[in-house]
Amino acid sequence: MNTYFITGISTDVGKTVASAIITEALEADYWKPVQAGELENCDTKKVQKLVSNSKSKFYPNSYALQTPMSPHAAAEIDNISIDIKKITAPKTNNYLVIEGAGGLLVPLNNKHTILDIVKPSYKVIVVSRHYLGSINHTLLTVNLLKEKGFDVSIIFSGNEHKSTEAIIKKTTNVPVIGRIDEEPYFDKNVVKEYANTFKIKLI
Repeated sequence: MNTYFITGISTDVGKTVASAIITEALEADYWKPVQAGELENCDTKKVQKLVSNSKSKFYPNSYALQTPMSPHAAAEIDNISIDIKKITAPKTNNYLVIEGAGGLLVPLNNKHTILDIVKPSYKVIVVSRHYLGSINHTLLTVNLLKEKGFDVSIIFSGNEHKSTEAIIKKTTNVPVIGRIDEEPYFDKNVVKEYANTFKIKLI
């Protein structure tokens, strides 16, 4: 079964909703290795609330940090150091969706970034949301992944911006799974609708 790693071009671009949709589409298991802040309403809990199938399993964070900051800084506040050897993907016979923290080069400690926990076998999905600078951030992210030899695809998040998306598609030449629109809200029904649409592009 494939493992899908969900990363973003920045923070707050829609990774968690995208993770929920992909988890629902594949009836996959879900794991967020590093959670920084919002421990009472963490991303794992958010995804659980949005997924309606009964097959998905949700695994605990390797690191649950108190402060909503870059993991290296949040860990320092908690007086710990993140050891990537302790970030080990759960063993499962199911599909696995892994949600990153921020973007690929977000530091985990003084030596390692999120990219260092992305295994070569993972399919990487980049969530891209339009804002001033998002083309540059998307191209940098996708090109770095391609240089490293990863299987890369894109999900656009938010309102359509045709010129931005056109140049990203042309320049990266990677598959686009679809778009998650700027919905009034996301619940299990909305996530299920997207899951049904995206599923054919995932398997």
